[in-house]
Amino acid sequence: MLTPRILSRLCVQHRLASVGASRPVLRNGICLHSALVRHSGTLSSPPAPPKSWVEHLPAKMRPYLYLARVDKPIGTWLLFYPCTWSITMASYALQTPFTVPLTYISLFGIGAFVMRGAGCTINDMWDRNLDKAVARTKERPLARGDITPIQAVGFLGLQLSAGLAVLTQLNWYSILLGASSLSVVTIYPFMKRITYWPQAVLGLAFNWGALLGWSAVADSVNWSVALPLYAGGFCWTLVYDSIYAHQDKTDDVTVGIRSTALLFGEQTRPILSALSASSVSLIALAGYMNAQGPLFYAGTGLAALQLARVVARTEFNDRPSCWRGFVGCGWAGFWIWMGGLADYIALMPGVTA
Repeated sequence: MLTPRILSRLCVQHRLASVGASRPVLRNGICLHSALVRHSGTLSSPPAPPKSWVEHLPAKMRPYLYLARVDKPIGTWLLFYPCTWSITMASYALQTPFTVPLTYISLFGIGAFVMRGAGCTINDMWDRNLDKAVARTKERPLARGDITPIQAVGFLGLQLSAGLAVLTQLNWYSILLGASSLSVVTIYPFMKRITYWPQAVLGLAFNWGALLGWSAVADSVNWSVALPLYAGGFCWTLVYDSIYAHQDKTDDVTVGIRSTALLFGEQTRPILSALSASSVSLIALAGYMNAQGPLFYAGTGLAALQLARVVARTEFNDRPSCWRGFVGCGWAGFWIWMGGLADYIALMPGVTA
């Protein structure tokens, strides 16, 4: 049995062994976690991935589709939901016809699919050498050599061109606002190498739609609503991406990648509980500032219950459990959107295009 004294000795031994090694001596409980994993094997091995529908497509297409993660749509949904929140709330505030949110939700849905794929391409270009040393990512196309870096650059050009085509359908204010997010998207993979908070950078990028959706509908941003909505989405991202990062924490220690999963350590559950409460509270504040009705808060309440359920049930040393928790967080975003949409429909029963 691993008693506190034995754990303490293991931690000291781990720190001593790290002196002069290529990877940094980590802190805030990371040493203890690494010792636990090394000596007790508590983190489960990654399961064999199920056969994807992509395998039924032509062989030359597959590496590019895997690079864009089209077989894992959860990332697109996580990017899409903040857009839907702000589009629906702006339409509610301005009492627009139904065709307005329908048009913009369709455009932003296409944009989310394209730009999520572009973000994955950028990430894998940065990480192609590191991915080879991580069990979950070593089969990615760039890491495995199925695509060359030059081919990835060409594919990224196509993705960004498609994203630009969507962006130019919006007003000039929104075009400039949307273009300003690219710098954040580009630096995210680098931040994993220098800070334990790359999830915060991802939160800034993935919730840009909370600002952009409003500007698309209204030609400007109502910051009193959009800022708490953006901040709530930011906290939500910290929750789901910290859970996601727990899948790779043992490999990350080895290759020197940093994350909130390593930073939070054994305090992950209470910290994610606090972040979940902050997320829901900030989104509720955005609803209050927008004079939303009770259906909006019903959706927010369902989101709160979903996040509480995920944080309580996720086993952070079990990769499949972490993946389920990550996907489960997406339902919180869905319920927030459904609450806002129901509120909008209830307010506008007589409005037509």
